[in-house]
Amino acid sequence: MTPPSRSELRDHLIATKIAGDVATSRENNLDHYRSLAERDPYYQLGLTFAQPWGYRDVLALMAKSAGVSPDPAHRAGQDTIDPDRTIDALDEMGARIGAALAGGRPRLLFATGHPTGLLTVHLSLARFAVRHGAKLLTPGEGWAYSPAYHGRRTRRVRYLDGVAMLDDHGGFVHTHDSAPMEAMLGSLNGERPDLVIADHGWAGAAGEAGHPTVGFADCNDPALFLGEAEGKIAVAVPLDDNVLPRYYRPLTAYLVSRVTQAL
Repeated sequence: MTPPSRSELRDHLIATKIAGDVATSRENNLDHYRSLAERDPYYQLGLTFAQPWGYRDVLALMAKSAGVSPDPAHRAGQDTIDPDRTIDALDEMGARIGAALAGGRPRLLFATGHPTGLLTVHLSLARFAVRHGAKLLTPGEGWAYSPAYHGRRTRRVRYLDGVAMLDDHGGFVHTHDSAPMEAMLGSLNGERPDLVIADHGWAGAAGEAGHPTVGFADCNDPALFLGEAEGKIAVAVPLDDNVLPRYYRPLTAYLVSRVTQAL
């Protein structure tokens, strides 16, 4: 599709609730911020932090990076993502991906924990990257484990057109876990990715391991934004990460146009 202008994309983000007044509640956001401040591993998404990052610190950073309400007294109801922050981060992500592609046959690694939402964005980016000479790394395919918080059901790493996801008995599933990416990176045999494009624990684990990483993150997933603040994540794009897949088409077209400009 024809890429939207910035103002057209901004209107679209608000209309589809990818940004603006989002579906994620204020209660859910603050609960996750507290859990991360308490260093619950589930909410760290594979990252560790040098700074103490108390609850108020996490809230302040999320107000700055994602555009949630900065008011600690606002404890319930609606919360927001600033669409201009989303677009600014898309611009930066596009520049990073474009710079990698301009370097000549880069090694890229794609992964998503949102097969019902963000997968469509990752697939489009991966196909675009291949057309422009990228090599997509697919380490660890078939690696399996049984996470305790999902009833110890066996899950495996599988790829669809070069995008890693978790498979659970024939279906791709939502995950925040960093263990799959940690295993994938451990099986690279020295073939280091030039850039990782991911979300959730896939992005967190890559950034923690020192790989250049750009990622998407919802306003209730603050870890990638803390990782960005500490220099482990190059770009974290704030957005609702689970709206209808077709709603991401204009965003994807805009992002691809920014990648193209950087080539």
